[in-house]
Amino acid sequence: LVGEMRDQTTADVGMRAAMTGHLVLSTLHTNDALSTATRLLDMGVPRYMVALSLHLVLAHRLVRTVCTHCAEPHEPDAREMALVEGLGLSLDGARFMRGRGCVHCNDTGYAGRMGVYEFLEMDGELVTLMNRGDSEGFTQLGRQRMRGNTLRHDATRRVIQGLTNLDEALRVSVYLDEDA
Repeated sequence: LVGEMRDQTTADVGMRAAMTGHLVLSTLHTNDALSTATRLLDMGVPRYMVALSLHLVLAHRLVRTVCTHCAEPHEPDAREMALVEGLGLSLDGARFMRGRGCVHCNDTGYAGRMGVYEFLEMDGELVTLMNRGDSEGFTQLGRQRMRGNTLRHDATRRVIQGLTNLDEALRVSVYLDEDA
């Protein structure tokens, strides 16, 4: 377990251990799962090491959850519905909720947090593109593989379930340009 890969030395140690068959778990600050390989390369880890050692990347963010004490149904406006529908998610049984604020949540409408996740499994094709240095091909194929399983999708699923609201889903995934 490597607490955090902050520099080339730490990243090299983690990658070398993974190359020798050890299960290495670590953290690395990136915006999403797809940019992890690029971040490691930017830190100076040799391309072959990243390609051979990276098997699965999990990215997560925390969203605030709607307070269960003051939650009330919320009718999304046209802009919000366009964002949800644009992701192609089913709205069957959708429960859009929003907290109005109460003593339990200090009038914020939120109480607690929950994780939203995305993951990227490095398969043979992605490894080959990484090894070749084809960053554009790697990014395009990675986006295809992650389609429907991004931070934005997971956060929006939580919105549809009534666990958080669209403001929170957008807050944690607004930097993503996944639909471009």
